[in-house]
Order: sequence, then C-alpha cells, then structure tokens
Amino acid sequence: QVQLQESGPGLVKPSQTLSLTCTVSGDSITVDYSGYSWIRQAPGKGLEWIGYIGGSGSVYYSPSFKTRTFLLRNTSKNEVTLRLESLTPEDAAVYYCGRRVSGWGIANWGQGTQVTVSA
Repeated sequence: QVQLQESGPGLVKPSQTLSLTCTVSGDSITVDYSGYSWIRQAPGKGLEWIGYIGGSGSVYYSPSFKTRTFLLRNTSKNEVTLRLESLTPEDAAVYYCGRRVSGWGIANWGQGTQVTVSA
C-alpha cells in the first residue's frame, strides 16, 4: 500500500521560502509509471496544481508558479520536496502531495498540511 506523508512548517513569514516534504512509502519515487504532484487548496477556493516531478526526475510547473517554485527529490530517502519562494498571505492553504499513476490520474493522496503565512 502506497502512503504519502507531507511535512513542513505550519507558519511561514511573508517573503520567506516554504519548504514542504512528501515522504513516500510502499513504492519508489523513481519508477517510470508514477510521479508526484503538489496541489494546494486555499480557504474557499478549489484545488490548484503547483507542479509535478516524474519518476525520471523531469519536472513540470504550473505557469502560475514556475517563476518561484522548485521541485526536488531525494531518492535515498524516497522524498519529494516543494520549495515555494516569496510567500504572501495569498499562499496560505492546505498543501497536498499526490501520486499520479500512468492511466489512473492521482491514485494516492497525502493527508495535507496547513500552511499559514503571517508575520
């Protein structure tokens, strides 16, 4: 059974960089049939896709985030990391890690982690 666990700071100050980690168990992040997306949901809004990192390490970013987002991975720890720079209060949201499987879409979700942006 594949499980995803997001972790990171719950409170970040404006202009700082957010770093969130998704720890994956039950499958390797390097397999070619899956990859990992970061998605967020702000209060009262819908899901917003941030970016994706594939099993090969290839990355894709939403145009809305590409100038300030980096997706990294640590294959020895089986972790995927999101870094979002220059935070503003509008970046406050629940951030989710999702495992996308070829032909299936998002097959597994983490429980989400709440991020608040405040001085």
